[in-house]
Amino acid sequence: MTDIATNPVPERASRDDPGGIASDRLRAFVERIERLEAEKSALAADIRDVFAEAKSAGFDTKIMRQVIKLRRMENHDRNEQQELIDLYMQALGMV
Repeated sequence: MTDIATNPVPERASRDDPGGIASDRLRAFVERIERLEAEKSALAADIRDVFAEAKSAGFDTKIMRQVIKLRRMENHDRNEQQELIDLYMQALGMV
């Protein structure tokens, strides 16, 4: 059984539209997505440039990526992760 809230039926238009789909509305959605994908690509290129600049300034970009990942996390999640890392390292005799 399909849930209508998660899988809605596309909007219908006049009988002139192929398959009864509102082609103008569909085109608008597709064009918006394409614009956003282009912006996403441009942002990804900008991020790569910043990492390259940081690397040329002597920073370790792998560590920077880890720090950025940690900064996104909630404090309690970050603390829990660190405790598990410490526990695993102790179990392996790394500390």
